[in-house]
Amino acid sequence: MIVGAGSMGMSAGYFLARRGLKPLLIDAFDPPHDQGSHHGDSRLIRHAYAGAPAYVPMALRADALWRELEQTSETQLLHRTGVLNMGPADARHLREKEASAAAFGLDVPRLDAHEIDARWPGLRLPEGYAGLFEPEAGYLSSERAVSAFRQQAVAHGAAILPYTRVESLQVTDGHVSVRTNNGNFHAEQVILSAGAWFKTLEPFIALPIRPVRKVVGWFEADEELYGDGVFPGFTIDAPGGYFYGFPSIAGAGVKIGRHDTGVVWRPGEEIAPFGRLAEDEADLRSALEAFLPKAAGRLLHSAVCKYEVTPDEDFIIDRHPAYGNVLLAGGFSGHGFKFSSAVGEMLADLVTAGEAKLDISPFSLRRFQGNGVQAFV
Repeated sequence: MIVGAGSMGMSAGYFLARRGLKPLLIDAFDPPHDQGSHHGDSRLIRHAYAGAPAYVPMALRADALWRELEQTSETQLLHRTGVLNMGPADARHLREKEASAAAFGLDVPRLDAHEIDARWPGLRLPEGYAGLFEPEAGYLSSERAVSAFRQQAVAHGAAILPYTRVESLQVTDGHVSVRTNNGNFHAEQVILSAGAWFKTLEPFIALPIRPVRKVVGWFEADEELYGDGVFPGFTIDAPGGYFYGFPSIAGAGVKIGRHDTGVVWRPGEEIAPFGRLAEDEADLRSALEAFLPKAAGRLLHSAVCKYEVTPDEDFIIDRHPAYGNVLLAGGFSGHGFKFSSAVGEMLADLVTAGEAKLDISPFSLRRFQGNGVQAFV
C-alpha cells in the first residue's frame, strides 16, 4: 500500500506493479493535481550535484529510467535543453558541482561571464560571475510524467484510490491498518510518501519536514533569445536569492521561481494565491531584470506550489523507527522531482528485496538525532 500518490508514490507504485505486485495507491486528491509539489508543467533535471556523493548516481539512474518510461508510455518527458548553473565564480556550490562532475566523468564545462553572454545573448552576467553548463541536462514535463507513471502502474495491476484522506495508521502483529474516509485497508508493507502533507500522519510519524508555500511565474520574453531550443534551463545564485528557471516552452514565456525563502504553510490552511504577497512577482521580476532583461515582460501565468523542506534540504528515505514494514519517503526540499523515477525504483527494491541498490545512507532519519531535531514520536 502507498499513502500519497504524487511523484514518488506513483513512481513506486509503477515499479512495484511492474514486478508483479498489486499495490493500492491512496491519495487525498486525484494525481496529477495542484495540491502537491509536482504541478507547474516542468522540473529541471541535472546530473552534477553539490552535497552528498549519492546524488550523482541517483541522477544518472533517474535519467535512464525517465528514458525507459518515455519508451513504455510512448510519451516525451525529458527535454535536453541543457542547464546553465550561474553564480559568483568562487561560489561554493559551483566548486562542488564541478568536483562532482569531474569525479563521475560528466561533461560540465566552466564558462566565464563573457563566454556566457556571447553564447546566450539573452543573459547579462556581472563581471566575476561564471557558469557550469550541463549539455545533457534539461527539463522534465512533470505532470505528464506522473500521468505516465499512473497509466503504466494501472496497466500492470496497481489500483488508485483518489479523494481518500488517511485518518489514522496502526501496526498490529506486523500488519499495517490504514483508516480513511473511504474505509479501512490493510497491508503487510506500506510506503508513506505524503509530501507536504506528512503532518496529517502524526502522531504515527512526525518528521522534521517544513511545508513551505512557493510561487513561480511565466513572463513574456523575446522568443528568439529565450525560446525552447535556443535557451537552456538555468539556476542563478544571486545576492537577492537563489533562482531557477526554464526557456519559453511553446511560447508560454520564461518560467522562473525562487528556491530559497518561502512562507510556512500548514495542511488544511488556505494557501494564498499568487500575488497575495508583494514579493511574489517582485522577487521574480527583479531577478529577470538583472540577469535576463528581455524576459522581464508581462506576467503571463503564475502558480503556487509547496516545498517540503528538511533542515539540511536532503531527502528522507528510510524505515519507520519503530516499524520496519513502514517505509518513509519525504522531505524532497524542492529538488526531488528529477529523482522520482530512481526513488520509486529504490522504494520498490526496499519492499521486494529489503535493500536498495543505490546508496540511501545520507537520507537516513538517524542524521537528525542529537541535533535538537525531533525526527519522530
